[in-house]
Amino acid sequence: MKKKKTESYFSFIKRHDKAARNNLQIFLTYPGFKAIVYYRISHFFFRHHLKLLAEMITFHVRKKTGIEIHPAAKIGRNLFIDHGFGVIIGSDSVIEDNVVIYHGVTLGAKGTERLGEKRHPTIKSGAIIGAGSIILGDVTIGEGAIIGAGSLITKDVKAHTTFVQKRR
Repeated sequence: MKKKKTESYFSFIKRHDKAARNNLQIFLTYPGFKAIVYYRISHFFFRHHLKLLAEMITFHVRKKTGIEIHPAAKIGRNLFIDHGFGVIIGSDSVIEDNVVIYHGVTLGAKGTERLGEKRHPTIKSGAIIGAGSIILGDVTIGEGAIIGAGSLITKDVKAHTTFVQKRR
């Protein structure tokens, strides 16, 4: 049986950002790329009970990139944070493979959860989260779903649907 070939991280970024000219440009200038690399390092330390060190790395990266990813979050392959500034990913967020998140997105808690309950969203593979969207609580954004810019999500969004919140 043949293994399914997975797309490289750089190829995934280039497919979603036409301004990405080459791997070196992405490596040197994309804040989302840097935030993910440092998240992977901080997540390693967090899992190995070096939580203060993990949190110090997160703090440093937030100052440098404007992107805050809690080291306890679970992130799959090929998360592309485009532009990135103002992105916040909470502690028990789960982000599966091949997800695109634009600037100003919050994956946060509602604040009404009880101690020990899951507080942050789950984003399934292939989802796209538009700029300025806020997704709160233990909700699931389905596989391949698209969340329009500026949307506020507090309930599950089904797979392969588009959710756009109308402004009043």
